[in-house]
Amino acid sequence: MVEVELITVAPTAPEALDAVRQYFHELNERFPSGFDATAALASDVGALGPPGGAFVLMRHGVTTIACGGVQRVDTLTGEIKRMWIHRDWRGLGLGRRMLEHLEGVARTLGYSRFILDTNAVLVEAIAMYEKAGYIAIERYNDNPYAQHWFAKDG
Repeated sequence: MVEVELITVAPTAPEALDAVRQYFHELNERFPSGFDATAALASDVGALGPPGGAFVLMRHGVTTIACGGVQRVDTLTGEIKRMWIHRDWRGLGLGRRMLEHLEGVARTLGYSRFILDTNAVLVEAIAMYEKAGYIAIERYNDNPYAQHWFAKDG
């Protein structure tokens, strides 16, 4: 098992912004129509921080290898956002570890239901979410890049 450290940081911290930029760069490469990060980055600043949210980095030594966050939807529901594992670190179970950690963060924030959205090209993520017990639900947002929506009671 790879030894990692999971730490909560401000979504505006330089290391957090760097991880999110890497994530957005990958989305831009993978999405057939590309990905415009401008609006997404602006919304993260308030939503992924206290009091209703949190942003987490996963580190191996001093290297950030993953990120993810939780934001408030309503008093019972937290949305998992910006979950990303650097492509060099995939296939080691780190995505599942990050997801479980984010669910724990969401519980600490008082949420008993977790939701998330994703794009159809992110087949690895979809498989992981389904394996983790997430079920498909109806569209709950206007994210132009989302094509699948999931929920899980926690």
